[in-house]
Amino acid sequence: MVTAVPERTETGKRLDTVPQEGPPPALGRRNTAVLVGFTAATNLADGVMKLALPLLATRLTDSPAQITAVSLTLTLPWLLIALHIGVLVDRFDRRWLLWGANGMRLAAMGWLTASAVTGGLTLGPLFTAGVILGVADVLASTSASALVPAAVPATGRERANAWMVGAETVGQEFAGPFVGGLLLAAGTGLALGLVGVSYAIAAFSLLLLVGRFRADRPAPGAAPVSVNSRIAEGLLFLWRDKVLRTLSLVVAVLAAVWGAWLALMPLYAKQAMELGPQQYGIVLSALGIGGLAGAVAVTWVNRLLGAHRAMFADLICTTAMVALPALTTNIWAVTAGAFLGGMGGTLWTVNARTITQRMVPDEMLGRYSAAARLFSFGAMPLGAALVGLLAELGGMRLAFGVFAVAAAATLMPFVRNVTHSALRSR
Repeated sequence: MVTAVPERTETGKRLDTVPQEGPPPALGRRNTAVLVGFTAATNLADGVMKLALPLLATRLTDSPAQITAVSLTLTLPWLLIALHIGVLVDRFDRRWLLWGANGMRLAAMGWLTASAVTGGLTLGPLFTAGVILGVADVLASTSASALVPAAVPATGRERANAWMVGAETVGQEFAGPFVGGLLLAAGTGLALGLVGVSYAIAAFSLLLLVGRFRADRPAPGAAPVSVNSRIAEGLLFLWRDKVLRTLSLVVAVLAAVWGAWLALMPLYAKQAMELGPQQYGIVLSALGIGGLAGAVAVTWVNRLLGAHRAMFADLICTTAMVALPALTTNIWAVTAGAFLGGMGGTLWTVNARTITQRMVPDEMLGRYSAAARLFSFGAMPLGAALVGLLAELGGMRLAFGVFAVAAAATLMPFVRNVTHSALRSR
């Protein structure tokens, strides 16, 4: 454990300027295996439900608004309660919060399964379960990210983050939707029941974690601090640090670019590229394949280029991903851009998590993670809405071109503020 000279926040609470170094390597390897397994199981189940909820809704209604609203329940909590969840993560034991999140998931799946088996599945249970699963996702994702520094030594965090991001990619983009389609074809009750089993297995795996997973409590006799003050403290911490502020603003732009690409590409592929469903599937698969390639290669890339240049490479890759559709309708060029975007996105995510886990004090990690993700999750729908308006007014190629310029505009702030020396000094 590294001892640091403490500083005080505006609320008078002490913060350690150097995050903890984590457990010994042997325990770190064990904890890494548990966290990767937990991430794989929960993201596989999340991927199934991302497909299953709107698909089940189509069996109950023909209303596009209602079907879209069911899907929205899974992501809307990120915009509404992420900052408050961050306060919880910095206040309570993070392993207990992960258990709580999976308990919520099990309750939602139990209700849905019972409704499906008894023939009482309606839109009401779908909306309620979607909200519960969405809140649980915010709680679990924020807690797991904040828990890593206490579970894994500093030397192993890059590898742990890479494996966890890889597990997220496989579960959310590949295995989850594929398995979900097969399970729903076999029976709704069976599909929902097995998702619940996956969440239960993930919860029991947390028993194998070794360590202390609660941030330091306030000093005895310290004045109580309101939730809003704690939220403000986290936002101020992010905003006053030049590196963290730049990373958050850049990722907001990148998230908007991704939201725009994902929203417009289906129409562009059909009308401009004249692709069929199978060919369009190739383009989308390139995103996931690129993400997996990034997870496998990130350690090697970092050794070759360094984390700073690897993240800079993502900015170039994301620019290429959105610029190529503005320049050409060639399927292989657009697919190559999608692969680069997926790979670069993983390089950024792994390195950004590792950097912030080193730079952010342990008792601020929950609030920082929640605030940073709020930037990205809030920007994605804005990008999707803006690209539709631009495409309507000036055409789809112009819309892609505008977002390519936006992605390229992040290069200069990143180079100026997220320097190699700034990262090494933390």
